Amino acid sequence: MDVLIILASGVATGTVLLYATVGEIFAERSGVMNLGLEGMMLFGAMFAFKTGATTGNPWLGVLVGMLAGGVISQVHAFISITLQADQVVSGLSLNFLATGLSMVLGQGMTEMRSVNSIARVSVPLLSDIPWIGDVFFTNQSILVLLGYLFIPLAWYYIYKTRPGMHMRAVGEFPSAADSQGISVFRLRYFYVFVGGLLAGLAGATISLSVSPGWFADKTTSGQGWIAVGLVIFAQWNPMRAALGSYIFGALRRLVLDIQGPTIILGFANPFYYNPYYGFFLKMLPYAFTVIVLVIGSREANRKRIGTPAALGLPYIRGQRGL
Repeated sequence: MDVLIILASGVATGTVLLYATVGEIFAERSGVMNLGLEGMMLFGAMFAFKTGATTGNPWLGVLVGMLAGGVISQVHAFISITLQADQVVSGLSLNFLATGLSMVLGQGMTEMRSVNSIARVSVPLLSDIPWIGDVFFTNQSILVLLGYLFIPLAWYYIYKTRPGMHMRAVGEFPSAADSQGISVFRLRYFYVFVGGLLAGLAGATISLSVSPGWFADKTTSGQGWIAVGLVIFAQWNPMRAALGSYIFGALRRLVLDIQGPTIILGFANPFYYNPYYGFFLKMLPYAFTVIVLVIGSREANRKRIGTPAALGLPYIRGQRGL
């Protein structure tokens, strides 16, 4: 079992979670919870794969996949912001809608194999650094390398810019923001769209970079739900989201490697001969997600971990309170 391979693969797989998690952070920072991440990711993966296979241009596929995720996210925005419906129910409905559409529109794509994937490169000089270079900068997809730049830019935008301050104000005290001339409805629509774009990018990263060459109903494999849990784990901070995403990515790869006939610390792998251990190991990331969501659902914990005060609450102009 090669630790460097597990960590490098974890960074690649974690990039998918990174884009989806930060996209959800933007939406939730504005006060809108979107549980449709899994469906939006699958929708983006389908359009990205189909466009890449049709045109032979994977970058055009990435762009179309992002737009697909952004467009379908507006269904949730309309229902939860304009119609002021329950955000949890709306998000779950979006998940079913996007998943169903991706299966219908992507019918027959499982047999398509001639798809150009995003190039993998090794960064000069940085790839020569022991361990760090092998894990982060050697033979990684360009989308993975862009993720390194995306992390600090997202953090800077949220905490150090005026638009980021407006976004946080809308998610914390929308009535106060409205009184200062900030359009609560417009910003919430916009950041739900941004979250959809990044969910589509996460899906495109799967189908054109991390696992290129195929598309099926198991393309996302529940990673959207893990991203929802990572938002709470990260306390709505992109830096912490990156850490959690890469750790989960490494764990997903470890689950695969640990089921093989490998030697662990000089002993035969006990998981190789018992398939039930494999099911248990695969369950662990999702069990963690459930635990995090339960912890984050309690009001006392919500305040302690810094949940946006108006998250999940529809804004009604003139209403007292938030």
